[in-house]
This record gives sequence, C-alpha cells and structure tokens, in this order.
Amino acid sequence: MFVDSHCHLDRLDPVTHEGSLAAALDAARARDVRQFLAIAVTLDDVPALAEIAREHDDVAISAGVHPLHLLEQEPEVETIKEVADRFGAVAIGECGLDYHYLDKTPGRVPSREVQLERFRRQLVAATELELPVIVHTRDAREETIALIREHSDPDIGGVLHCFTEDLDMAREAVRHGFYISLSGIATFHNADSLREVARRVPLDRLLIETDSPYLAPVPHRGKPNEPAWVVEVAQCIADVRGISLDEVAMQTTANFYRLFRAAAPEPSAETRDILARAGLV
Repeated sequence: MFVDSHCHLDRLDPVTHEGSLAAALDAARARDVRQFLAIAVTLDDVPALAEIAREHDDVAISAGVHPLHLLEQEPEVETIKEVADRFGAVAIGECGLDYHYLDKTPGRVPSREVQLERFRRQLVAATELELPVIVHTRDAREETIALIREHSDPDIGGVLHCFTEDLDMAREAVRHGFYISLSGIATFHNADSLREVARRVPLDRLLIETDSPYLAPVPHRGKPNEPAWVVEVAQCIADVRGISLDEVAMQTTANFYRLFRAAAPEPSAETRDILARAGLV
C-alpha cells in the first residue's frame, strides 16, 4: 500500500484522465495507492476539497494558505482553526516561507513580513488544534526552522513537503518531530544531493508525495503529474537505500498514519473486538 501524502486533487490538469478525478484516483488505486491527502492552497479551497473527501473515503484534506498566495486580508488564527474544524481537515497547510520569487517578481508575491506572520499564525493554529502542519519552504531555511522551533509542538510535528533543501536542514526538522517528504524531484537526473537525503534520513521519518499536478517524476517528466506516480518516488527511495519497494511502501504508509492520525481509517468491528480483548482499547 502506498500513500500520496501531498496532492492537489482540485488542480489536476484537465488532460489527466480526460479531466476525470475519479479515473485518476482509480488509476492510482490500481497501483496500490490507497490513501490521498488533498492539500489546500487557500482557505477558499477547503469546501471543495471537503466535497471530494465526502465522495472518496480514501481522501483526507488539509486547510491552510500557501506562502505565495496574495490575499486582501490575512486570516486570523481563529479563522484558520474554524475552517479546519468545520471541514474536518487532518492538517494545517500548506503553509510556510518561500523567498525565491521576492526579488524576481516584486509586488507579485507576499512580502517577507507577510509570509512570516502568515506562517506563524498557521503554526499557532496547528498547535492549538493539535494537528500536524504541512510546510512549504524555499530559500528560507533559517527562518523556517526558527518559527518551527518557536511555535510548533514536537509531539504533534509536521512535514517539510516536497523537500529540496540540504541534509542538515532535514536533520534539524527531524529533531523537532518533523517528517521529510520526497517528491518526483528526487528522481531527476541532477538531484544527487536530494537522493543523499533520501538515503540518509531515517526511513521512519520519510514520506512520499506527488505534489500533483506538478513535478512529474522520471520517466513521466514534462507531463501533468498524477497520484499514481507516487510509486516512482517510492522506487527511487528503495533504489538509493538498497531495500525493497515493499519496505518503503509499508514504512512510509505507517509514517503517514503516525503523523496524520485523524486520517487513519476506522478499524473494522472485528479489529476493534480483537483490540478490546487484548486490552488495547
């Protein structure tokens, strides 16, 4: 079983399975991808994501605001919490810091100050709701880690998604209870440093994702990405670590449910009975 821990199901390219979300999910299920976490970019996305989750039992959702999204008014902590709670989000995000475009497109992305305050509010909301946080970080290593240290709870943790930073940052995040999620970028020919992260971060701290419809892995690079191709990311990790694909699948799935506890499926009546007789519930 595989989990796509980060996909934008409401943004899948119209040419992907002729625009049919159900067909795209079925294609993933046919490759044993059995859980999907659909990620919000703005709070306005959340109701539509919740509708997708109602239609598909294996889809969970997040609630948050991307660092690069321009807003007329920044949501308060209580607003973030209310939206997440009302629509059953299992995580806050994606949120974080992205300074890559600040100098390249001035005025077209939120300022450093806006991003910092937006990220802080979402970290606080996540801690108060006892939900993990999904972090997007680019060209902002020190401030990302500093805010995580100050405002997140290591017992709740979170994930640095679509990780592209260095091993030192990965290790610092892991020390604070975070997971490292690898995307199709890890399969790119020029991503040796990222494959080193895949090899050296403890396997029980790794997640896999597509970030679809973006960043399709090799051999699909250049095409719209889709959840079925999270298997290629898992295979890349298996190859660099010299372990089986099954081991990567099992461990990253266990990691996902350990972090996103609210996404774990309800046990069957038979399982609950076994747990009860064992004194575990």
